[in-house]
Amino acid sequence: MPLALLALAVGAFGIGTTEFVIMGLLPEIAADYGVSIPTAGLLVTGYALGVVIGAPLLTVLGTKVSRKRMLMLLMGLFVIGNLVSALAPSFGVMLAGRVVASLAHGAFFGIGSVVAAELVAPDKKAGAIATMFTGLTVANIVGVPLGTYIGQAVGWRTTFAIVAALGIVGLLGIAKLVPAMPRPEGAHLRRELTAFRNPQVLLAMAMTVLGFGGVFAAITYIAPMMTNVAGYSDGAVTWLLVLFGIGMFLGNLLGGKYADRKLMPMLYTTLGGLAVVLALFTLTAHNKVLAAITIMLVGALGFATVPPLQKRVLDQAHGAPTLASAVNIGAFNLGNALAAWLGGMVIAAGLGFTSPNWVGAVLAAAALALAFWSAALERRTPATTTAAGPVPAPVAAHH
Repeated sequence: MPLALLALAVGAFGIGTTEFVIMGLLPEIAADYGVSIPTAGLLVTGYALGVVIGAPLLTVLGTKVSRKRMLMLLMGLFVIGNLVSALAPSFGVMLAGRVVASLAHGAFFGIGSVVAAELVAPDKKAGAIATMFTGLTVANIVGVPLGTYIGQAVGWRTTFAIVAALGIVGLLGIAKLVPAMPRPEGAHLRRELTAFRNPQVLLAMAMTVLGFGGVFAAITYIAPMMTNVAGYSDGAVTWLLVLFGIGMFLGNLLGGKYADRKLMPMLYTTLGGLAVVLALFTLTAHNKVLAAITIMLVGALGFATVPPLQKRVLDQAHGAPTLASAVNIGAFNLGNALAAWLGGMVIAAGLGFTSPNWVGAVLAAAALALAFWSAALERRTPATTTAAGPVPAPVAAHH
């Protein structure tokens, strides 16, 4: 494995920790600022929307500098945002800090995906994606539970200060290990935008929004669901998040392995399984053992969709992959924002803490329907093309 992939995984670890640790700390943050749980859920929605905005914006700006330098700048922005969150005197400032940190998220994974693509062979694309995202999944096994424990024991501000320190480590790793890659010839906005004229690129992004959004509908409110419905203590949320992280880690590896073999069948299996498991979660949430098993399954099935969905976008956007890659990362987070908002809506409507699971099941089922539609359209389309016309298969692999 190229050491540059390790550096990207380290950066992903820091980003994954700050993205997901908020779920376990929502009750503490809500109590500290005197806001409701659904209102505190805006910290999830705000972060996700920041990714959606930051992914294309900063990726376009990044075409003016080398990819390595842009990755370093993005990690610097991530550090600043987390420091603002750690020191925020009010909920509004806390939300602003989350948004600042999130602006780096999509562009980091999008540009990092393309960098990693240049480091591995063409038949290792999805595996390389999975390697980079391993940092994100390991964050959910180590970083998120540890951050949740520290936040509950010492204070959530300490957690975000530690996350900022992780960002500094990631920045140094990129500076040391990622090779200096010149800005690609012909990289400009008009060329990158041609990818979005391909309906398959847009369909893949829609699958991303709905499929991974299903995961966030349930996981955003996992702390109140497990304490109020399953009967777990506040402290138990930490190891429940470990189970979720283990599921994500395993799902990521499986998704990367099998997407390189049979991409669309992998998506059918994972999206269909996710819809079923989320629907069952409304029942299993009432039993401690079954709830724990379900949480791990949600993580596994949800993250098994990530490598194939990201590979699908890059395969369909060859010739202009950088912006499409980053926008698809934004699509993951648009789904997160939509699901977190809808989950808060059904809770606020008095439907109970398990009601977001139904929201997630519907979103995952919709993503599955789009996957079948995309495959049907592809069977009727003879040649592999981009909006700019027929192109050869990419020589280098993607993230």
